[in-house]
Amino acid sequence: MNLPDLVSFLQHKTCLSILSTDILTAIAVNLSEQTIAAQQTIITENTAPDALYIVQSGRLASNSALESSQSSLLSGTVLNLYALLLDQPTQYQVETITEVKVWLINREQFQALIQQYPQIPQAFSQQLASQVKELSAQLQFEQERQVILRPYLVSKAKRGVIGKSRYATKLRSQIKQAAQTKESVLIFGEPGLEKDNLATLIHFGSANRRQPIIKIDCSKLQTSGAELFGRSGGKPGLIASLQEGTLVLNNIHLLPKELIPAIANLVKTNQYTPIIRPGGEAAEPQRSQARIIIISEQKIPAINSAVANLIKVPPLRVRKVDLDEQINYYLSLIGRNKCLQRTKITPEAVRNLQTYDFPNNLRELESIVERALAQLQGCDEITEEVVWQSQSKKKQYRLNLLNRYPQLRYWLRSDWYPTRINYGFTLGFFAFIVLILFFAPQNRQENFALNMFWAWWWPLILIGFPFVGRLWCAVCPFMIYGEITQKLSLILFPRSLKKWPRQAAEQWGGWFLFGLFALILLWEELWDLENTAYLSACLLLLITAGAMIFSTIFERRFWCRYLCPIGGMNGLFAKLSMTELRAQQGTCSAECTTYQCYKGGAAKGEGQETNGCPLYSHPAQLTENKDCVLCMTCLKACPHRSVEFNLRPPGIELWTTHIPHSYEVALLFLLLNVVFLHRLPEISTRLGLDLHLERFSNHALVSIIVLTAPMIFPLLAQGINILIGKLNRTFAPHKFIELAYGYLPLVLAGNLAHYLRLGLSEGGRILPVTMATFGFNGSMPMLVAHPAVIAFLQGSCLIVGVVLSILLTQKIARQQFKYLLPQHLAIAILARGMWQIIVGF
Repeated sequence: MNLPDLVSFLQHKTCLSILSTDILTAIAVNLSEQTIAAQQTIITENTAPDALYIVQSGRLASNSALESSQSSLLSGTVLNLYALLLDQPTQYQVETITEVKVWLINREQFQALIQQYPQIPQAFSQQLASQVKELSAQLQFEQERQVILRPYLVSKAKRGVIGKSRYATKLRSQIKQAAQTKESVLIFGEPGLEKDNLATLIHFGSANRRQPIIKIDCSKLQTSGAELFGRSGGKPGLIASLQEGTLVLNNIHLLPKELIPAIANLVKTNQYTPIIRPGGEAAEPQRSQARIIIISEQKIPAINSAVANLIKVPPLRVRKVDLDEQINYYLSLIGRNKCLQRTKITPEAVRNLQTYDFPNNLRELESIVERALAQLQGCDEITEEVVWQSQSKKKQYRLNLLNRYPQLRYWLRSDWYPTRINYGFTLGFFAFIVLILFFAPQNRQENFALNMFWAWWWPLILIGFPFVGRLWCAVCPFMIYGEITQKLSLILFPRSLKKWPRQAAEQWGGWFLFGLFALILLWEELWDLENTAYLSACLLLLITAGAMIFSTIFERRFWCRYLCPIGGMNGLFAKLSMTELRAQQGTCSAECTTYQCYKGGAAKGEGQETNGCPLYSHPAQLTENKDCVLCMTCLKACPHRSVEFNLRPPGIELWTTHIPHSYEVALLFLLLNVVFLHRLPEISTRLGLDLHLERFSNHALVSIIVLTAPMIFPLLAQGINILIGKLNRTFAPHKFIELAYGYLPLVLAGNLAHYLRLGLSEGGRILPVTMATFGFNGSMPMLVAHPAVIAFLQGSCLIVGVVLSILLTQKIARQQFKYLLPQHLAIAILARGMWQIIVGF
C-alpha cells in the first residue's frame, strides 16, 4: 500500500483520525508491514508494550483476566496505543485466530514521534477527559436510577412452572410465547397462584433479561401516580428510570380509580405524561420503553381490553395431577432452607390432599407442607395423619364409612352385593310373590304376599330413606328383570342399544313419572289395591313391564333414572338421607384417565371389571342423592380408592348443593296429598259428610279433589310471602320451587305415620297369614302393637316432621323466622290435618 493510501486508511479507519495529516504522514512513514501466523500471541497482558500495532486484515481476539468476556478485533484496530502514551503495562492479551497482516511501529520509534509531536498526547488526553466525563455522567445517572428502582427490584424468579398436566404445559408455552415479544401481558387468576413469579419468568426468558425488572403493588400507589410517571421538571419516575426494563403492576384490581385512565393509556400507546405541580405548565407526553406486565384477580375492562396478551393461570384444584411434583418441590426447597433431612410423602397423603380444593392455591399448599414438616419430629415420611388441610364445603361434616369400617368396603365390593342377592334371591322371590298374589286368597288376612307388600315393604322403605337413601333401587326386582330382558334381547337380536335422549328425558321424564304415579295412586284408591292381591300383582307387573320395555330400547337403566315412579319417589326422599355416595374429585381428576366407574371397562389395579354406572352418574360429579342407587358399581370399578360412602348431616344437600326442579316439587306435593287420599273415610267422618264413596264416580271425583286440595295451603303461604316482599323492600322472598323442599320431612313423616298402622298392627301377623295362604289353620305366634302405641308413634312422626320441616325451611331460605312464618304456619296446618285423620285425637 503506498503512502497516500496508508495515510487515508489511518484517517478513516483508525482511532488516529483525530490527528493532523502531517502527524499521520510521519506515523505512516515509520510503519512496517508484518504477517503473523494463526494461533500466535502478539501481546501479553500486564507486560511492557513492545510496539504499536494497527490491524490491516485477518481475525484476532482479545481477552483480559479482569473481564470474563472475549472480543474480536476488526481491521483498523490500534493496539497498545494508551499503554505507550501513558507508559503503562498492557491491559489485555491478543491472539491471532487466522493469519493476520499488521502495520507496526516499535516502542522507541513511537516514543520519538511523541517527543517530536507533542500534539499526539494532547489530542488523546482531551479525548480521554471527554470519555471520563461522559462515563462519570452515565455512572451518576445509573446511581440515581438504582436508588429509584432499588425498593422495587426483583432479582430472580423463584421457580418455574412445575408439573406435567396439560394445564402446566399450556402455561409454560404461554410464558415462552410472551417472552419472545415486548408486548404487554395480563396475568389473570385466583389468589395464591404466584402470578408475580410468572411475570418474572417472562422477563428473564426475554431478550431484555439483563435489564431491570420491578414490581409495584398498585394498592400502595399515590392517586397522583407521581412515583410512576415522575414530576415535570423534577425527579424522574419509575417508568423513565426503568428504560427498557420490565414493569410489573401487581394487584391492578386495587389500583386507585383516578389512575385507571392513565394506566390504560400507557398500556395502549406506551405513552405517559409526567405529573405537573399546581400552577405549572402542561408537560409533554413521554414515550415509555418499558415492557408492561399486569397481574390481576379481577377484570378491569378499561385496562384488560388494551393488553395484547392474556395468560389465565389455572387454579390448583384443576391441576391435581401436578400435586405430587409440587409437594416434592416444596419438600426439597423447605428442607434445603432449614437443613432438614430429605423427606417423602406417602401416596395416601397425596390422595388426601387431592380431595381438597385449595382456595389459596400454591400459597396454601406450601403452608400445608411446611406445617407437615414441622410436625414430623424426626420422621422421614409425611403420612396421611400429618397432613392438615381445611375441608371444602363438600367434605365438611362427612365421615367416610368405608375407611372407618374396612369390612364394609370388603362386603360392598364382593360378588354378594348386589349381584348374588339380586340373581340368587330377589329374582326368584319376586316371581314367587307375584304368583302368590295371583293365585292365593285375595285379602291381607290370608295372603302373606299382600301382607308383605303393604304392611312390610312400605313402612320399611319409608323408614330406610333417612338412613340409606335410594338403597332399595340396588336390589329392586323391576330392574333385575329389565337387565335380564336387555341381555336376552341382545343375544337374540344383536344390535346396538340406543343412546339416552338426555335433553328430552331431563325435560319430560320427571313429568312422565309424576303422571304415572298419580294414576297409580288413583288406581290404588279406587280399586282397593291394599286388599286386592291380583291388582297389587298387576301393579308390580306394570312397573316391571316398563323396565323391561325400555331396557330393550335404551342402554343401561334409562327407566330407573328418568321414568320409574317408585324411583322418582325414592330419589326425592333420598335427599333427606344421612348417607351419601361420592368420590374424591381431586383424586379422580389427578389420577383417573379411563373413567371406569362411569364408562365401565376391564379390571385395573384393585378395580374390578364392570359395565359402568347403570344410571350414567359419575360419583365425583354427584351433588345430590337423587341419581345414585347405591349399587356400588363405581366402588368396585375404581382403582384409586376414590369412592366414598359418607355419613353426613341428614338432608344437607338441600341447603348446600341442591338444584330445584319443578317436576320434583309437583311429585313432593302429590306425595303430601296422598296422605289425605289414603284417609278418605276418616275425612268424611271428621267433616260429618256423606261422600257416597261406594259410588265409583263420586269416589273418583273426591279422590281427584283430595289429591290436589291440600296444596292450597303451601300456595297461599307463598302468596303471603310475595305480598310481604312487596310491602317490605328489605325482604326478598325465595321462589316457590326452592322453598317447597322445606315440606319434604313432613311429607315423609306423614306417609310413614299412615303406613305405621299397617306395619305395627298387621306386620306381626305374617306367620299366621302365611299359614292361611297355604290353607293351614293353627295357632302361630304373632306380634301386634297396642293401638295407643301406634298412635303415639304416629304422632311422634308428625311432630318430628313438623320440627324438621321448619328447620329445613330456615336452612334453605337463610332468612329471619318472622319472614318465613307463613310457610311454617302452612306446615303446622297440614300436620294438624294429618294428625286428625291419622292419629285420630
